[in-house]
Amino acid sequence: MKSKPMMLLIAALALLLVGYASAFVVDEREQVVVTMFGKVARIKIESGLGFKIPFLEKVNYFPKNLQEWDGDPGQIPTLDKTYIWVDAFARWKIIDPVKFFQTVHDTLGALGRLDDIIDPAVRNFITSYRLIETVRKSNRELDTLEIGMEDIKKDQTASYKIITGREKITKGILKQAQPKLDKFGIQLVDVKIKRINYVEQVQKSVFGRMIAERKQIAEKFRSEGKGEANKIIGEKDRDLKEISSGAYKTAQELMGKADAEAARIYAEAYSADPEFYSFIRTLEIYRDSFDNDTALVLSTDSEFLKYFKGYAEP
Repeated sequence: MKSKPMMLLIAALALLLVGYASAFVVDEREQVVVTMFGKVARIKIESGLGFKIPFLEKVNYFPKNLQEWDGDPGQIPTLDKTYIWVDAFARWKIIDPVKFFQTVHDTLGALGRLDDIIDPAVRNFITSYRLIETVRKSNRELDTLEIGMEDIKKDQTASYKIITGREKITKGILKQAQPKLDKFGIQLVDVKIKRINYVEQVQKSVFGRMIAERKQIAEKFRSEGKGEANKIIGEKDRDLKEISSGAYKTAQELMGKADAEAARIYAEAYSADPEFYSFIRTLEIYRDSFDNDTALVLSTDSEFLKYFKGYAEP
């Protein structure tokens, strides 16, 4: 009698174990391929609870959401023989879990397949177009020109018009790679170019050209500055000459008027009393000519001292 409860407990534990081994849960981000002895038995894409034959069937989980692919940067020549480093990335998802399981088995294997398919497609398209096509997507006029670079940038961009552009190139990469991924149950959602950069050798020549352009701009500014300075100096010298000549003319006119007025006053004074005028002028001459060290030898009939003749102390 005591063995019967034990048997029931063992049976309950066995049923619990079987039930646990036969049930599985599918997350919203997952899809499941159930296999028996390595062959596909069925798939479960909807989320929720599922069941399998315990110990015989195996549940293989695969992601249902978008997955990342990040390519290794590679050195690629463009159509105009410019070597650049190109770094691309992509987003993909599993749309046929059965094909995916039968071909690549897991995401690590899928990434290897993506490397083998997307990298050559990127290389094919980069080598088929000029560098400017991989950088720009339209002929929109750039609004980030530096001061002094307007003429240089116009000369560089006016000679070539964008025909395809970066956006169409990435779409072409996706279109070329997708048919090769169909057999793996993979849908390539998007492909983008993360970064484009010159290789080291090309960087040196590009930097040298940039330095030369800046020197050209600096020389342009210097020559324009010298021309403007010479213009300002010329205008200053001209203005100074005009001011000086005008001032000299005004001074001469004032001096002429003053001399004329003085002559007129002297003439009026002289004509009013010639004797008094002669006396005053003679006294001025005495004042300017005589001092303590002055010695004059004159004859007694000299006109110079005529006003001293007959002078007597009171």
